[in-house]
Amino acid sequence: MHSSRRHPELSVIIPTLNEAAHIGDVLDDVLQGEGLDVIVADGGSTDDTVAQAAARGVRICRGPAGRARQMNQGASLARGAYYLFLHADSRLPVCFDRVIRRVLGDAAVAAGAFSLGIDADAQKLRLVEYWTNLRSRHLGLPYGDQGLFLRRERFHQCGGFPELPIMEDFVFIRDLRRFGTIVTVPERIHTSPRRWQRLGVLRTTLINQAIVVGYLLGVPAHRLSRWYRRSRGIDKPGGTGRKC
Repeated sequence: MHSSRRHPELSVIIPTLNEAAHIGDVLDDVLQGEGLDVIVADGGSTDDTVAQAAARGVRICRGPAGRARQMNQGASLARGAYYLFLHADSRLPVCFDRVIRRVLGDAAVAAGAFSLGIDADAQKLRLVEYWTNLRSRHLGLPYGDQGLFLRRERFHQCGGFPELPIMEDFVFIRDLRRFGTIVTVPERIHTSPRRWQRLGVLRTTLINQAIVVGYLLGVPAHRLSRWYRRSRGIDKPGGTGRKC
């Protein structure tokens, strides 16, 4: 196990909900780092997500589903000086821990994220990567699937993730910008293409942008969440449930 009983430098917090297909590989990558405190914050998985995590010796906390709530719960137990919030279907780059320590060693940095890579061979997804990374670097607006990292004190100073049913990462990063620079590093995190494959790249992109515009226009997050779930077939019979 790569966590310490004292004060490990980096806490990796992974919210999960039925992620058995991905969590084992993700944790195997994470555990290559040094000085880690790894927490899987599970929202009620009915598959063997928790069993796979337990077999790798990481800490586990359980509570109601809701990604923001799960990440905040994990953070409340974290011991590290730095926090990394990682989606359960995202694979970290080699030496991710060194990158995080280097970036957060600069006091002017409020938070950081990795550049986005999507783990599939499709030209349309290369365009998604390009525009995502352009937005992230030039507007200081990375999203949660890029692996958000920051100092422990900054997380608590900001009040943690707003417990919204959607857009929690967007609001969190916007709040953090008042504390300093948001840095997107060139090293890439590789995330599963499943959300683009389900409905297609164009439709998924349009849905995502409509959610952002709706939020900026003042549409309540609970209404946006209901619309998002319906648009993706999640609330229909046979729907697939939330991606952590």
